[in-house]
Amino acid sequence: MASVGATPAKQAVGRTLRLTRHKLGLSQTEFACHYGISVAPLRDWEQGRRTPSAMALAYIKVITAHPKLVQKAVA
Repeated sequence: MASVGATPAKQAVGRTLRLTRHKLGLSQTEFACHYGISVAPLRDWEQGRRTPSAMALAYIKVITAHPKLVQKAVA
C-alpha cells in the first residue's frame, strides 16, 4: 500500500530501489550499510514518502545499473 502523499514518481523511485535491493538479497539496513546511505531516507524513498535529491537519485541510478561495482568502490 502506498503512503499518503506518495506520487507516481516517488513510488517509481521506491519500487526501483526495493527491486534492486531484493535482487541483491539485502535488507534495508544491509543495503544502506553497503552503499553508504542512511536507513531512514532509504525507507522513506522506498515507501514513497520522500523524493531523493538530484545527487542521491543519480547515485541510485548508478547502484541500480552496477550494484557490485559500486559496492566495491565504496568498500
